[in-house]
Amino acid sequence: MLLHAVSRSMRRRLGLVALLQTGQMLAMLWLPALNADVIDDGVLRGDSGHVVELGMVMLAVTCAQVLCAGGAAYLSATIALAWGRELRQAVFSRILALSAHEVSRIGRAGLITRGTQDVQQIQQLALNALTVMVVAPLTAVGSAALALRQDAPLGLVLSVVLPTLTVALWLVLRRTLPLSAAVQQRLDHINRIMRERLAGIRTTRSFDRDSHEEARFRIADRAMMRTGLALGRAQALIMPTFTVVIELSSIAVLWFGGVRVAADDIEMGTVIAFLHYLSLMLQAVMMAMGVFLQASRAGASVGRVQEVLRTGATVDLPRQSVGRPVHPPGVLIESVGFRYPGAQDAALHSVSLTVAPGETVVLTGAVGSGKTTLLHLVARLGDPDGGRIAVGGRDVRALDRDTLAEAIGLLTQRPYLFSGTVAEHLRRGAPEADDRALWRALELAQARDFVEATGHGLDAPVSAGGANLSGGQRQRLAIAQLLLKRPSVYLLDEPFSALDAGTAARLRAVLDDETRTAARLVVSQHMATLRAADRVVVLDRGRVVGQGPHADLLADNTVYRDIVLARGGRVEAS
Repeated sequence: MLLHAVSRSMRRRLGLVALLQTGQMLAMLWLPALNADVIDDGVLRGDSGHVVELGMVMLAVTCAQVLCAGGAAYLSATIALAWGRELRQAVFSRILALSAHEVSRIGRAGLITRGTQDVQQIQQLALNALTVMVVAPLTAVGSAALALRQDAPLGLVLSVVLPTLTVALWLVLRRTLPLSAAVQQRLDHINRIMRERLAGIRTTRSFDRDSHEEARFRIADRAMMRTGLALGRAQALIMPTFTVVIELSSIAVLWFGGVRVAADDIEMGTVIAFLHYLSLMLQAVMMAMGVFLQASRAGASVGRVQEVLRTGATVDLPRQSVGRPVHPPGVLIESVGFRYPGAQDAALHSVSLTVAPGETVVLTGAVGSGKTTLLHLVARLGDPDGGRIAVGGRDVRALDRDTLAEAIGLLTQRPYLFSGTVAEHLRRGAPEADDRALWRALELAQARDFVEATGHGLDAPVSAGGANLSGGQRQRLAIAQLLLKRPSVYLLDEPFSALDAGTAARLRAVLDDETRTAARLVVSQHMATLRAADRVVVLDRGRVVGQGPHADLLADNTVYRDIVLARGGRVEAS
């Protein structure tokens, strides 16, 4: 699957890399033979003209080798970087398509590591592999063949060297492969602890748990260090092994070659050429070994990246809608059931309700009764296990992403703001909106005053997650974005939870006026919101136990009366 990221233009460049590396390899293998010719037919015979002539040929061959090697290295780098970019984009696009369940199963820290460090590991492996993909195997085979052509009896040295290197490679890979996978898992664990520490820094400090978190991180860090050291020790053995093998093989060639030269069986140039070919062969094997060693760690990264790319999204949005919602659309929820993966009990049991255009329906109930779950199903952040949800008469599962996003506006209980400016945040909902429209949305959302107070106006900076804003300011900016978008269906999860009573009352009046033709499904337990609703739907343990106007439910529904009493409505309830 990872090879699918290699485009047609990359394949053409791969062919050119192979061609250049072949030229580099041929030049490399020709030089020892020319050198032997210089010694045997030039130096030993005192023929200086022959030495100069072959010297010029060797210079030309060397220049050709350098040009081929440089061109191949440049193209290899561009291919590896482009492939890494496309692979990183593929991983990111896949992450965007995952539902909350898949994100939770793999883990946010794991997804971040897969999209950054794992892709970087694969990209570096691709670069190194491209650099030696033709040179190493052909040089090794060609050097061995030409060495045997120089003198077959000396080739007995190769029969000892190659099995030794093969055994060394097998022993190293056998040890490093599981350790490489363990290193990536340890890194995931450290990322998870770091994310939790940063996200929960206020909670940690309020409970004076800094020392506990430091100890937790220290344990994970030491485990990472031990695994990394074990991997490093295993990989560190390979270079001394190669060095010993190379030196011993060179000594053996010089020893046996010297004996054969003394016996006039071969010439000195043959011994030197054989040594050059042996050196080239061992260097090629070392280059291949380096790629294999890196592959032992990158192999774990390949598996982790493939896990993301192969993960099927439980929410599969069609590329094109089957029809369009009628306008203005309402919401139909019909016998919907839902169970979170791994949960023992269902979150929703056969829930049915409707929200007509221009109607405000408020969902209320105890914590864990399924209010937010139902809201997310309407926005298709998940799919129900049974029943159906329709917007404008069309099943949401038949609507493509653009059509669904155009029809629905979702305000989560804890809205997330991306880094940038106030204007950039607001225009996420309406990219073509001018500054006048932005200021109007801010004024409607009761946010104009604090934006003007920053002194930067619409260019006021917003940190990632809205970290430089209060909870109420984040909520009002999110509402302003929603008002600017003007969807046909509003899904509001506790829209006034971070606001004071006065601001909430003014904003509620604005929303009633600005969204009067839209269908509004609101999750709330605020008394003022419940009283103002056209209809209140009471959920208890995932089931609808009552619905109707506030006054009727207060008189007839025990669950709703308990909710009102718990929210301070004792006098009214009595």
